[in-house]
Amino acid sequence: MNILIMGGPGAGKGTMSAKIVEKFNVNHISTGDIFRSEISNGTKLGLEAKSYIDEGKLVPDEITNSMVKHYLENLKDKKSGFLLDGYPRTLDQAKAFDALSAGTDLAISIVLVMDIPFEVLAQRVTGRRLCKECGAIYHIESNPSKQEGLCDKCGASLYQRKDDTIESLQVRLQEYQNQTQPVLDYYEKKGLVQTIDSNQPIEKVWADVEKALDQ
Repeated sequence: MNILIMGGPGAGKGTMSAKIVEKFNVNHISTGDIFRSEISNGTKLGLEAKSYIDEGKLVPDEITNSMVKHYLENLKDKKSGFLLDGYPRTLDQAKAFDALSAGTDLAISIVLVMDIPFEVLAQRVTGRRLCKECGAIYHIESNPSKQEGLCDKCGASLYQRKDDTIESLQVRLQEYQNQTQPVLDYYEKKGLVQTIDSNQPIEKVWADVEKALDQ
């Protein structure tokens, strides 16, 4: 099963992704993982991407698309599929990846969309705290650490991302909406989209995700 997970910042993608990986035995992959791997391994595509990054330019879609396909094809342990986070970001990327993966075991099975009202999202984002060492996610109200400012798992310090503000959130959401809505419309026409109401307790959100993936 190959899953795309989409949603605005703070919509619960990270929390649900961890549960999906554990339950359904899939590889959790972000575009950041792919870029770092291809560049550090010195692949032809990775070096091409690096040349653009070093000049402060955006990596062209054709290179990004080919790099994603190459990375997924060469996973040492393909497990039961993958959970792709952060790609495709644009309609052109979605169409290109579909063309590249058509008829292969990389074809997308389902698109999960984490949906949540702005007011709730704002509260989530401004209260979010992250662990500097292990990346664990907390919230000062709904999921606080046992000791304020310290991670329960590894004891390292917690921090707030600089862009976890209302102003930054509005900008990020507008950018997400502009780029993502055409992608969602595209997959909606293919019958692949499952919208999850993220404005619920985590247990209920997870139950809805499980139901969607079990189908």
